[in-house]
Amino acid sequence: MEKLDGYLARLGQYSGWLVIFDRRENAPEIEERLKTEIHTTPIGRSVTVIRA
Repeated sequence: MEKLDGYLARLGQYSGWLVIFDRRENAPEIEERLKTEIHTTPIGRSVTVIRA
């Protein structure tokens, strides 16, 4: 989240998205692992995190 604060600050954005793909061979089916959460960075920016 700290790195995202820096990226968003350089872009002049208050919020952003982070998409994480699980590419493990033994990963559960996409329906089981798909998850969306909203997090707040240390500086207070909103980041929507999508795990797929």
